[in-house]
Amino acid sequence: MTEIRVWAPVPKQVELFVDDHRLPMHRDPNGWWRAVTGATEYSFILDGGDPLPDPRSAWQPHGVHGPSGVVEHSQFRWTDRQFQAKPLSSAVIYELHIGTFTPDGTFDSAIFRLDHLASLGITHVELMPVQEFSGDWGWGYDCVDLFAPHHAYGPPDALKRLVDAAHARGLAVLLDVVYNHLGPVGNYLARFGPYFTKTYSTPWGPAVNLDNADSDEVRRFLCDNALMWLRDYHFDGLRLDAIHAIHDSSATHFLEQLSEEVRRLEAQLGRHLLLIAESDLNDPRVVTPREAGGYGIDAQWSDDFHHALHAVLTGERSGYYSDFGTLADLAKSLTNVFVYDGRYSCFRRRSHGRAPGNLSRRRFLGYLQNHDQIGNRAQGERSSVLMNAARLKIGAALVFTAPFVPLIFEGEEFAASTPFQYFTNHHDPDVARAVTEGRRREFAAFGWDPAKIPDPQDLSAFLRSKLDWSELDSHHDILAWYRQLIAVRPLIDHGEPPSVEFNEQDQWLILKRGRSQTICNVSRCAQKIPVPKRYEILLASAQHSPVDAEIELPPESVVVLQEIFS
Repeated sequence: MTEIRVWAPVPKQVELFVDDHRLPMHRDPNGWWRAVTGATEYSFILDGGDPLPDPRSAWQPHGVHGPSGVVEHSQFRWTDRQFQAKPLSSAVIYELHIGTFTPDGTFDSAIFRLDHLASLGITHVELMPVQEFSGDWGWGYDCVDLFAPHHAYGPPDALKRLVDAAHARGLAVLLDVVYNHLGPVGNYLARFGPYFTKTYSTPWGPAVNLDNADSDEVRRFLCDNALMWLRDYHFDGLRLDAIHAIHDSSATHFLEQLSEEVRRLEAQLGRHLLLIAESDLNDPRVVTPREAGGYGIDAQWSDDFHHALHAVLTGERSGYYSDFGTLADLAKSLTNVFVYDGRYSCFRRRSHGRAPGNLSRRRFLGYLQNHDQIGNRAQGERSSVLMNAARLKIGAALVFTAPFVPLIFEGEEFAASTPFQYFTNHHDPDVARAVTEGRRREFAAFGWDPAKIPDPQDLSAFLRSKLDWSELDSHHDILAWYRQLIAVRPLIDHGEPPSVEFNEQDQWLILKRGRSQTICNVSRCAQKIPVPKRYEILLASAQHSPVDAEIELPPESVVVLQEIFS
């Protein structure tokens, strides 16, 4: 028998619905209802309405509207007792989407590609959201059942098999979680309790109630969710989506509470656990330790570095790229993390950000691509479409020799030609139409032809986005480059802070990190660039000619050097 409990202070009556039978539930003074059942699937009936899934459902085998399934986490046989994730400072993170990573798009099928990631030198695999969302395919950021793995990817045990198999290969696994909003279809939380607030809004729907009346249980809901993934599924960390849309004016911010509870779980489990945030606030308090007045998050994504690097390599200046485009911006991102550290942003039309001070640069992730920067383009083009192979190599070299933790997106390591487009599978016609029309309006405002913007609801947008693994052989040059970069990364002098020299007119840049130098020639002309008199070459993207205290680099090339002391 299993005790079923649900927090539902809104309805006056809650019944447990099992096998077409209604069973009474009993409420305590705090709004929790309880009942005992031996059933494997169940729903709740609130005030005589239609059956609804459990807000804390562990499994939705029939989708977001169906009954909830009982999961006994203790029954799974783990084999990873000895596994310990590598420290973040030595991490190489690989972001992937389960539905497009393999042809089958399941947890079990992803296991067969883990050997490729391990041999590449990846240390951490980051899964885009796998929590239950509407339809059979989608990005996952419109999830509604936060405790349940998405039914189309496989049952809960399949997700555990994936994590266990990754650990067997020395790979840590991170999970992307969404705590700033819930999706529009299958979102029944408001019928149970005050999970949302009208005090704030987000671009994707109602804001989660973290600081108004009855918010204690809402915070508990989210913290329990985070701890569940780390404890019951053995994830090694979480990536927190868009924390700038998490609104909380409490004296103890929700992120600080979450950080403290994860640290306590870490001590109990004896395993290293990570919290990584996505934030466009350029606010160093996110990754400042709690003892120093911050939220205590371990690391955060660094969009300024991406934007500066992308704008230099592609020449693109539309949208937020209008704030970037010079080597000076790229140099500042490499040394200061935030290009906008209180500086005026023309795109935002206001001053933005704050200097990170003495925070370790290892608290920030650097990348040439990620799901957002590819998928939020109208056609979902990757860097391999937007720039030539020579510039791809420059971008990758800076990602892996920068002072940040490197992250790459699925297929980036072999210059995948397949796009990663925005795709959804909402069965509600009104929501489907709103998503399609909203996508077209969004990109029309940037000057894109609405007729050329793929319909997210079209199955072809999803199928086009699946990786073509046959390109591993045909794109071996880029794959070899990524292998070499990952291999030499431990040899890079990780002394901080780094320094950068550059010549805006001649378009060359030197990143210096202790004895190591990454020298980039972004121009379409050969350049003679000053270097230390005694050095060894760790890696070069093209043939070059050293000349005394100078090195002549071919157009659009990069070399990584290590100074030799006599």
